[in-house]
This record gives sequence, structure tokens and C-alpha cells, in this order.
Amino acid sequence: MSDWRCPVLDSLHFVLDRTSPVPLYHQLAQQLEAAIEHGSLVPGNLLGNEIDLSVRLGLSRPTVRQAIQSLVDKGLLVRRRGVGTQVVHTQVKRPLELSSLYDDLEAAGQGPTTEVLRNAAVPAAADVAAALGIAEGDEVTVLERLRRTHGRPVAFLCNYLPAGLLGLDDTRLESTGLYRMMRSAGITLHSARQTIGARSATAEEAARLDEKAGAALLTMTRTAYDDTGRAVEYGTHIYRASRYAFDFQLLVRP
Repeated sequence: MSDWRCPVLDSLHFVLDRTSPVPLYHQLAQQLEAAIEHGSLVPGNLLGNEIDLSVRLGLSRPTVRQAIQSLVDKGLLVRRRGVGTQVVHTQVKRPLELSSLYDDLEAAGQGPTTEVLRNAAVPAAADVAAALGIAEGDEVTVLERLRRTHGRPVAFLCNYLPAGLLGLDDTRLESTGLYRMMRSAGITLHSARQTIGARSATAEEAARLDEKAGAALLTMTRTAYDDTGRAVEYGTHIYRASRYAFDFQLLVRP
């Protein structure tokens, strides 16, 4: 076995077992990913170039390249010309419960920011009207927002709210979450119906989320209700699968 020290943090150690049937590149990729996941390697940390890494680790350059490429493909590392390999971010893992994406990202130290792309009154389409329990054509407020972490897109959020539910100022929407604004307005969120899916990104979605056309996206459709049973929000959201995951806890029924 060979023990090596990461050039980024002196306290960080990795162990490569040359007698293991697990390929060395996979061992290296797994341990680098774990260091990123646990916060030992943080966005902006430089790992050096492939030649430097191969010398430090006593590995062949193709082995290091394959390990790095697997994490580049996952969106955890990026190669920068003249700089080397750099940590980009950790994947966002969100608990599957009635919570605000903004609050979850903030609690996880992901540094969320929001860009409001649309905030307008529109007539409700059939699917929106059905979800909110109103007549088709009734006025609703539509919000379209781009949520980023560490400066990179993670989700595109589209929400519909009954007209007059609460004031939706762009400045506030860019500095906090929608559910937090609802709570501040005295709206008590009680429950929601939610559907999760997956599909490929269109060219427009890929450009908006800094992905390649056809990249995997997670989708979520949610209708949220207050404590009186009134539908207060209908959302259709898309998330970068390379940067986002839902975290489930499954219980066995007695």
C-alpha cells in the first residue's frame, strides 16, 4: 500500500492499495470525491496538473487522468489551462421534505444566490388552474428564478401563486427563499403533493444551467398547501443531475 499527502491540505491523507482488485484510478477518484463531499477539499482548491499528481502519487499519468476525468464528468472538478485541476463544488443533497431550496442550500453552506428572470401576472393555464384549485384563465403570479451555488447554476425554478397571495418584490426574492417570504406573511405551510422525475435537457435549458444539450436533469412538480387546505403554490422545477440529488429516508410499514 502507498500513503500519500494531498498538496492542498497537509492534514489530508489518501491510501492506495496496489494489491486490491479495485483499479487504482477508481480508488483515487473515490477518495478525492469523499474529500470533496466531506469538505476537506473545498471549491477553489487546486490539485495541480496531471504530471504533478502522478509524481506525487507514484502513479502513471493515464491512471491519474482517468481518475480526474471521472470527477470532471461528475462536475466536481474542472481542468483550467495554465492552472491545473480545481475543485468546483460538492453535489447538493436535499432532504425530501416540505422545505425551501434556498433554506436547504443556505443551511448546507452552499452560498445560494437567486436571479429573478420573470415576475408577472398571467392567466392560469389548465394545469396551473387545476393544481391551485382555481378557474382556468384566473390571474396568477408566475415566478421564474435561476438558483446558483458558488456562482454556478444548480436549478431553474418556475412557481405559480394565486393572485394577491403576498407581495413579491424582486429584491427580496433575490435575497431569500419563497417559503421564507410566505412564513413572514403569516402563511403556514402544512403539506404538499410532489412528483419527481428525470429527462434530458433541451438546448435552451442546457444553456441556462451551464450544461450540455441532452444532459440529465432531475424534475420536480409540487403543489403546496397551507394549514387551511388552500393551495398556495404550484412549482415546476428542473435541477442539474450532476450537481443535485434528493435524499430519501424510507420506513417499513408495520
